[in-house]
Amino acid sequence: MQAHKYTLYGIAAILLWSCVIGIARKVAELLGPIGGAASIYTVATLVLICVVGSPQLKTLSKRYVLVAGGLFAAYEVCLSLAIGMANSRQQALDMAVINYLWPALTVLIAVISNSKKTNPWVYPSVALAFIGVAWAITGDQSLSLSQLAQNVQSNPATYAMALIGAFLWAIYCNITKRLSQGKNAITLFFAMTASVLWIRYAFSSEPALSFNLESTFYLLLAAVIMASGYGLWNSGIMQGNMLLLATLSYFTPIFSTLFSSIILGVALSASFWQGVVMVVIGSLICWRVTQ
Repeated sequence: MQAHKYTLYGIAAILLWSCVIGIARKVAELLGPIGGAASIYTVATLVLICVVGSPQLKTLSKRYVLVAGGLFAAYEVCLSLAIGMANSRQQALDMAVINYLWPALTVLIAVISNSKKTNPWVYPSVALAFIGVAWAITGDQSLSLSQLAQNVQSNPATYAMALIGAFLWAIYCNITKRLSQGKNAITLFFAMTASVLWIRYAFSSEPALSFNLESTFYLLLAAVIMASGYGLWNSGIMQGNMLLLATLSYFTPIFSTLFSSIILGVALSASFWQGVVMVVIGSLICWRVTQ
């Protein structure tokens, strides 16, 4: 019975994370891409201090903090800015789909760095995930390199940050367990992310933050959802049904796309959904053939 409870915690974390993209975009629209993201991670850090506790710096290795923490902060900065700086809400959802290449990339990087013989299905399944992303972001237009290039050229910085972020998180997933030595520095990593974003905000041309009831509501909602997701997930994977949670986590792109489209009021085309499903299938095959 206890295991079921913690499994439900993990499922709740997946559903909460699936709402983050849409709500983070709302905050970016109300407070600015950089200032909004910095505010979210600052409030989320405070929530984590209350829920998880302050990080015990003396117990953490410098390598873990610098390498894993640096990768975490770089990923979160790339993703939050890609979503916030997207030209439109539709393009923000494109960024989310690109971000969800990370499960397939995590497996690919693990395979490349491992000298053991690998199932050959890994490579076509990774290719399927990439094709799914291209399929989704070209929309109802025909899938071609020229059309894909045209879409990317409309806002190359955001597409680059989303793709770089997916690689950064895949690397983070491959090394953090080894470097962490069983320690959890998520609160510190959130604080590092907030610090980087505030520094970026200080050197930007964004106007001063102006809070009202709507922006404060969405800011608090985004921070609580993000922090609660990490807290619940840690409990879920430690004491729940890890196999079930791992399987469900690969369906996050579908949940995230659905919830984000509802939150942002974006009607998605059939081809976009087809692309998302291709990303999920590619990631699932990757995971299954490497078990």
